[in-house]
Amino acid sequence: METTLPHRSDTQDYAQLLLADVPLLDVRAQVEFAQGALPCADNQPLMEDGERAAVGTCYKQSGQQAALELGQQLVSGATREARIAAWRDWCKAHPDGYICCARGGLRSHIVQQWLRGSGIDFPLVDGGYRALRQYAQDASARQILRPMLLISGNTGCGKTLLVRELAWGVDLEGIARHRGSSFGGMLAEQPSQATFENQLAVTLLQKSQAQGELPGFSWVLEDEGAAIGSRHIPLALRNQMQRADIVVINDPFERRLARLEEEYFRQMAAAFINQLGEEAGWLAFAGYLRHGLSAIRRRLGLENYLRLNAQLEQALVQHRRDNAPGAHLSWLAPLLSDYYDPMYRYQLSKKRDQIRFEGSYEEVKGWLQARGVK
Repeated sequence: METTLPHRSDTQDYAQLLLADVPLLDVRAQVEFAQGALPCADNQPLMEDGERAAVGTCYKQSGQQAALELGQQLVSGATREARIAAWRDWCKAHPDGYICCARGGLRSHIVQQWLRGSGIDFPLVDGGYRALRQYAQDASARQILRPMLLISGNTGCGKTLLVRELAWGVDLEGIARHRGSSFGGMLAEQPSQATFENQLAVTLLQKSQAQGELPGFSWVLEDEGAAIGSRHIPLALRNQMQRADIVVINDPFERRLARLEEEYFRQMAAAFINQLGEEAGWLAFAGYLRHGLSAIRRRLGLENYLRLNAQLEQALVQHRRDNAPGAHLSWLAPLLSDYYDPMYRYQLSKKRDQIRFEGSYEEVKGWLQARGVK
């Protein structure tokens, strides 16, 4: 059978794979992929979770040869042909891609061999996912040491918006798929800790290659706590952030409310409904708001929580009945003024010596641009 793609050699050029977002055919089991994956990887396992577990048990009890024989039995006949067909389709759709397993060992070579037998000559990543992850983490550790600047400010002041506008901005919340607060959850689940770290490392590498260096500092990040949702900022990065210079956005209260109304109520309601349908989407949106308020009920105190929760329920009725997301400002405004704003002021008071500029969104953006940050 003739080869349908030009020959390419197996590779250890981890930098090129990560910098160029080269597609990876990740043939590890689903559970391995869920525990940690690279940004441009697609999971099409040689062995699915149950098959891999059975082979692993056989290996422990009876040795390598028996495990290999069991694997061949489990992935044979129509199952094998279906997987080869799916890999062939993927390879044709991603002719610049590579096969990747955990260590670049047996599974990658089996997939490569089966593809070759079906007419597809396709290369693999020597060292596999673990070598790629190690390279990414080592490179990230070097990048993290470069100077950085943090953008701080009260909830709703546009910190994330500004970070996303900047070529040197690193959107930690986007990578973590969480906006940081008790209401920070998004429709998509957060990545695993390893996947979050991988995406962060690749982002730093790619931006470093594309932008060069800025005078005085390299990275612009939002001022975050130790964790974003359930994902922890790597300790080395966190240590650098704690020492970084800070600029503070001070926008009027009403402007902040308008931003939050758009993002948390109008856009989130629409996103839930678009994904789940009208009824299920609305119920999910309401559950998202209830969960966010409930998560901080102890800090609010029972009396305050019950009052705000009653206002939230009234706002949900009005929002749906009148298509009025602004109804939520009845409980959001006191939540900001009595809870989030005092907490922010306390946290910022401990960093006063690091503040280099304060102003409105536009003034902070202008201050950055005057220093070459585009």
